[in-house]
Amino acid sequence: MLEVRDLTVRFGGITALDGVGFSVRRGEMVGLIGPNGAGKTTLFNCLTRRCDAGSGTVRYEGGDLLAVPPHAIAAAGIARTFQNLGLFPRMSVRDNVLVGAHHRGGAGFLAASLRLPRVRREEARLRAEADGLLDRLALAAVADHPAAGLPFGTLKRVELARALASRPRLLLLDEPVNGLNSAEVGEFAGTLRAVREEFDVTVVVVEHHMGFVMGTCDRVVCLNFGRRIAEGPPEEVRRDPGVMEAYLGAAV
Repeated sequence: MLEVRDLTVRFGGITALDGVGFSVRRGEMVGLIGPNGAGKTTLFNCLTRRCDAGSGTVRYEGGDLLAVPPHAIAAAGIARTFQNLGLFPRMSVRDNVLVGAHHRGGAGFLAASLRLPRVRREEARLRAEADGLLDRLALAAVADHPAAGLPFGTLKRVELARALASRPRLLLLDEPVNGLNSAEVGEFAGTLRAVREEFDVTVVVVEHHMGFVMGTCDRVVCLNFGRRIAEGPPEEVRRDPGVMEAYLGAAV
């Protein structure tokens, strides 16, 4: 589904990604790990066209992903969550989720202004789908509550619901369990495994919580200083000397 080859991204004199390459098969859940500053979020930003690559290629479902404009990423079947929550705090939980389905609406400005019957039908359909996601992720009770003031773990599920509302084929999760307690991490892991099967979605997840990554991912890719230093099954990567050195700061 996704093939990254020799991807390089520079910001001035800083090389954030240096010839990174890996692939993701359809239906896989791949963990992307590495110390702070390894280039993980930069890679996500490149995949979602928030920043440009200096060189390299990214093939997504056989096409050139780097040629897709940022506004067309959702329609291409790619959705993401953010390391720092990207929700609208004053909007209700339901409306935040509906934002994820915006690209699937066909009503133009004039039709929406006139509240034509097809616009009302479309809004009702998207609202019903959003409510289904809220119910699936145990968020129905807070559907009408503003995002502001809700527990952090709840907001992480709201972001996941918003991403799923776009009906993605590839889901990019940036530190989804960061800030959660151990019980919430376990709950989120179970939810993610179920969502992967239920929605037939391929997942790439950036995360520092090693227990979460090793327990949920089929394969793990480790970056350090913008380079890929290891790739393979979770247990193999966990024991890799280069990975241990990157995290512990000394040769093992």
